[in-house]
Parts: sequence; C-alpha cells; structure tokens
Amino acid sequence: MSFLVLVLVLWIEKFSALRRRVQRDGFFRGELVRLERSGKVPPCWTLAILILAPVMLLVLLLHVLEPIAYGLLALPVHLLVLLYSLGRGDAKAALGPLRDAWRRGDEQGALQVAERDLGLRGEDATHLQAQVQAYLLWQAYQSFFAVVFWYCLLGPAAALAYRLLALCVEHSRHGAVQGRAEQLRHAMDWLPVRVLGMSFALVGNFVAVGRVMLHELLNLHRRAPSLVAELGRVADDIPEQDAREHAVARLNSLWELLLRCAVLWYAAFAVWTILR
Repeated sequence: MSFLVLVLVLWIEKFSALRRRVQRDGFFRGELVRLERSGKVPPCWTLAILILAPVMLLVLLLHVLEPIAYGLLALPVHLLVLLYSLGRGDAKAALGPLRDAWRRGDEQGALQVAERDLGLRGEDATHLQAQVQAYLLWQAYQSFFAVVFWYCLLGPAAALAYRLLALCVEHSRHGAVQGRAEQLRHAMDWLPVRVLGMSFALVGNFVAVGRVMLHELLNLHRRAPSLVAELGRVADDIPEQDAREHAVARLNSLWELLLRCAVLWYAAFAVWTILR
C-alpha cells in the first residue's frame, strides 16, 4: 500500500491542487503561539503536545483502521498525511523570477529578487549563485526526500513527526522550543541526508561524492543543509567559482539530478515492496 500511496502522491502533484488544500497550518501555528506566550509550559512539553500527541493519535487511528477491509480504509489516511507532510510551496516555481533576472543579465535585479522571494542575501553574483543552488537542494531534500524516506521506513507517523518538527523550527519564536526542535530535527536528518548522498553518487559523480561521504558519513555534528548542498554540487560537478552565465543551466542540471534521485528511490522502493 505504501508504494501505491507514493504513486498517488505523484499523480496528485501533477494533476491536482489537493496538497495546497490539505496543507493548512493555521491551527498548529496558533497553538504554538499560544503555548509559547503562556510561559507556563516547558519546551519539552510544548513539543510533546504539538508533535507527540498528534503522532500518537495517528498511530492509534491507523491501528484501528488497518485490519478493516484489508487496509483500504487506512489508504486515504496515509495519502492525506503524506500530502500534509510534504514541504510547503514549490521551490522550482519560487526560482522563476530569479531565473528570469539571470537570463536578462540583470545581476542587481537578481540580488533583489533573491532577497525578496527567497530570503537570500548574496555578496555578489557568484556568491548568490552558490546560495541559490544550496537553497534548491535543501528545499528538495526537506520537502520530498526526507519525508518519503521516513514514510517508507516507519510509515506516516514518522513523516508527520518530521513535518511538525520542521514547522516548529520555522515558526517558533521561543528560543528554547526552537533549539530543542532543531536538535530533534537534526537527529531525524542524519540518516536520510546520507542516503540521499549515496543516491547522488549513483546518479552523479560517484568518485567526488564518495570522497566527501568518507569524511562525513559518521559525523554527528555536520548540519544537513550544508551537507546536502555540498554533496549535490560535487555530484553535479559544479566548481567552487562558477561562471555567472552558467547560473540558469546549473539550476536546470541540479533539478535533473534531483529527478534522477527521485526515480532511483521509487525504483528501489518498488523492488523492495515486491521482494519482501
């Protein structure tokens, strides 16, 4: 059933706007603000209320539904939870105005668009190019690959936990709550980011990625955003100082790299589903 859910998610992404209707975070964000403003709930309990409680309710619901009708009643729950757990927005579409500025050769406009739309502040065109590449790789990882990894490994509850942690990190205004959420998310990122790195090696520059992975495989402190950016860039043979006129072509090449990784993951999961 899990592979069927993953296929349905791809179909919905291409032909429907259901994900945008499912991904409503207003209630979650409101509860986060309320708990932080009260000042009476410790950070650990705040995360337990906002993350552990919904996850446990989901586990209980699936435990009740899966034995009924060969699990058909659980299928829509899996689908809706996975859609909700995917990242917010469309990273490729968000880069559209920036790509247009680069095509026009408008470097100053590109710097302004990147700050306005992506929150990126580049010192110059070359620095901005590296930042945008890192942004695309990280958004693809945290929006899709990390969620799919935890869904395939532990089911929809783990995928939901990852997304709720990400929302806490993004929207929390309480230092202790945000710090604890970042620690937990770092722990959840450790394994999938390295699996994605191995995927980069298989569909990109194997030797270059392998050289990086040898140093970072057991590193518990390396942050996932910087690691996925480095692995993606070396997998796609992007030099440290790249020519500015290659900016749009590099983004297209990175996107193709990510698509090849997604196909590899789906193929591997399909084989694993058949063999188990």
